[in-house]
Amino acid sequence: MATKTLHDLFLNELKDIYNAEMQLTRALPKMAHAATNPELKQGFERHLKETKGHVERLDGVFESLDASSRGQTCEAMEGLLAEAQELTELGLEPDALDAALIAAAQKVEHYEIATYGTICTWAKAMKHDEALTLLLETLAEEKATDETLTKLAKTTVNTTAARHAHPRAA
Repeated sequence: MATKTLHDLFLNELKDIYNAEMQLTRALPKMAHAATNPELKQGFERHLKETKGHVERLDGVFESLDASSRGQTCEAMEGLLAEAQELTELGLEPDALDAALIAAAQKVEHYEIATYGTICTWAKAMKHDEALTLLLETLAEEKATDETLTKLAKTTVNTTAARHAHPRAA
């Protein structure tokens, strides 16, 4: 068996994040449906559109590398999305459910930020300039989504959920 290179690892991680994004396009509508906070619901719907754009960009990355996007299952995303599904089945009151959905979404975003950050670094090192441009655009969107979720949690959702949590929390 031939020794694998950084380029092989790069393609492996690209296939992994491609599958992760595809899984997310199926999960975000469910998360939007479960959310009760209108801003959160809209945020999930907006991120679904962005995520579809991420898939299209990744298609462009694969095309620029003359490679296929197929053949990989992202087990990490499967786990994160299964955990998000479990949260929706806990019987939480609506405000606590919104807080849980934000937490689950941020875990997903942090995974994506870590992955895109890594593959951007590799693309730059290997001088895959076209791929790098596309990947950096997605990385910026993932970071912006994480910041939006943090702001929504801190300014609205967590405080509202905390009022119902315990008499001393009010």
